[in-house]
Amino acid sequence: MRLFAAVPMPEPARGEIARLLARLREPGWPLRLVHEHGLHLTMKFFGEVPPGRLEVIEEAVRAAVPGTGALPLRLAEIGAFPNFRRPRIIWVGLDAPPALELLQDRLERRAEAIGFAPEGMPFRPHVTLARVREGQRLPAGALESLAGEYEPVAFLAAELILYESVLGRGGPRYQPRLTLELAS
Repeated sequence: MRLFAAVPMPEPARGEIARLLARLREPGWPLRLVHEHGLHLTMKFFGEVPPGRLEVIEEAVRAAVPGTGALPLRLAEIGAFPNFRRPRIIWVGLDAPPALELLQDRLERRAEAIGFAPEGMPFRPHVTLARVREGQRLPAGALESLAGEYEPVAFLAAELILYESVLGRGGPRYQPRLTLELAS
């Protein structure tokens, strides 16, 4: 099973991101878009794990959440990995309080304690929108044109979910395995 811990995108962020996705569907953009129903902020990717490890992973995720509280977030800039000149992944960033980074750090530490390697890169809160198709390029200035296509709305993140990513014909489907409230 393929597992990751994430914060699902609630309204109004989901609606604004859906508007961006609609814009990315324009002809000529060689993209594989994410599905609107699966919009999330990945906090920790566990990868492919045997089903027998699910319980210990759930315990690690549970241990990271206490004291977090609901998190005020805001949609921010459009970005790309590795960069705007040669984008492979297109995303929208999130402005977040230090408590989000603290939660991500606790998830990393708890995961490391049960045998998962740390990410190795600084945490950069974002929601993936699309992937550029292999061997393709975006039209010149395409990403810059998205800047005014959405409202940088504020929203409250109130849950952390341990998802199983189930691969299928229409792309991955995210099945919640554990849902935790980020209550104070």
